[in-house]
Amino acid sequence: MAEISIIIPTLNEEVGIITFLTKLQSLRPHCELIVVDGGSHDDTAKVAEPFVDYVITADKGRAIQMNVGAAMAGAPIVLFLHADTSLPNDAVENIQQAIDNGYSWGRFDISLFGQHKMLTIVAWLMNKRSRWTGIATGDQAIFVKKDVFDQVGGYADIALMEDIDLSAKLKGDSKPYCSRSKVASSGRRWVSFGIFKTISLMWWLRLRYFFGADPTELEELYRKGLFWKA
Repeated sequence: MAEISIIIPTLNEEVGIITFLTKLQSLRPHCELIVVDGGSHDDTAKVAEPFVDYVITADKGRAIQMNVGAAMAGAPIVLFLHADTSLPNDAVENIQQAIDNGYSWGRFDISLFGQHKMLTIVAWLMNKRSRWTGIATGDQAIFVKKDVFDQVGGYADIALMEDIDLSAKLKGDSKPYCSRSKVASSGRRWVSFGIFKTISLMWWLRLRYFFGADPTELEELYRKGLFWKA
């Protein structure tokens, strides 16, 4: 039986998915790999199939896709991994150490790869903020005991901030294990909209979410890089 089920939500990831999944092959059979595709218009699902245990099609939406994958998971621990994020070599050992030490969930520190020098500072700030607040982002590869994930109701079916919502619920069970081993994630979004604009935008959207703004509206703003609807 696999120790960890890795849930990978995808949407139009045909370019790069083989490279991404190839890096995960060394984790098998300790890890079960589950791709949950949100209705890609390309051949993501077909290309991924030889490299994973299951390919599932679900309605579009990261929260929906991850919940579907978790329901399919056969391992006692689930790990949610974005398709542009690479795990550290000691990921499995880190997760097992966390569980053995009594934690029910956790996340990894993050590094952002790209040409812009500010990406190192952005990642440092993300890790510091996460340790201070106990809130993890999806880019940090959240892992959780499956029974605890089920108890808190999984991801909320919202268009954005689903990781914030899940972290807040999981904090009621235990504080997160914050691994200093780093996942590597693409910094393309930070660069495309501008580093300082993206930092400001993310804090602004989180503030609005805290005060009850509709996550669907916030997702539209996030996707377009806007602070307000035009």
